[in-house]
Amino acid sequence: MKYYTEKNSKILKFKKNRKINIYLAIIITILMLFNLFFYIFDKRMLPTIIDMAEIKMESEAVSIINEESVAVYSESFKYDDIIHIEKDEEGNISLVRADTVMQNYLASQVVLSCNERFKKYESVGVKIPIGYLTNSSFFYNIGPSITVKMRQIGKINTSYESVFESAGINQTRHKIYLNVDMKVRVIVPLKSRDVEVSCQIPVSDTIIVGKIPDTAINMNP
Repeated sequence: MKYYTEKNSKILKFKKNRKINIYLAIIITILMLFNLFFYIFDKRMLPTIIDMAEIKMESEAVSIINEESVAVYSESFKYDDIIHIEKDEEGNISLVRADTVMQNYLASQVVLSCNERFKKYESVGVKIPIGYLTNSSFFYNIGPSITVKMRQIGKINTSYESVFESAGINQTRHKIYLNVDMKVRVIVPLKSRDVEVSCQIPVSDTIIVGKIPDTAINMNP
C-alpha cells in the first residue's frame, strides 16, 4: 500500500512539474516573439515610419504657414501702403522705401496665427495607416493607424526678400516674398525627430513704371 502511495505521489509531482515546464515554455516563447517583433519594429519598420511621418508633418507645416500667410496678406497687405516710391522731376524713381513697421506687423500676425494652428497638432496629431508604409495606393488605408504628433520647437523666424526684374522699357517687376523658417519635432511611438521647415510665400508682384535706381531696396529693418 505504501508503495502505491509513493508511486502516485511521484506521478502527481511529475505531472505538476510538467505543467510548470509547459507554462514556462509558453511564457519564454511569448517573450521571445515579443522581443523579435520589437526588434523588427525598431530596426525595419520604425525608420520607415519616422521617414513617412517627417514627410507628412513637413507637408502639414508648410500648408499651415501658407494658409495663414495668405489669409493675413490678402486681407491687410496693400502695395502702395507698404512700398513708398519717390520720383524726381524727370519722372525717374529716386527712392523706393518700405514701411518696416507695417511689414513687421503683418509678419507678426502670421507668426501668431501659425502658433495657434500648431498648438492643435500637439494634442490631436495625425493618424497614418500602417498600409501607408507599403508605398502602394491599394494598401494606403489598410491596417491600424499610428498617431503622429508635431511639436513646435523655438520660435518662428520671418524675413522679407525683394526682387527686381526688368519687365520692358522703363518698367520693372517688383516681387516681394516672405521667408518663414521654423523647427518642429515629429513624434511617433518610441521615437522622435527634429525637422527644419522653410518656405517662401509670394506676397506681391507689381509692375513699377519708371527707371529704378541701382541701389537695391532693403526690405528688412
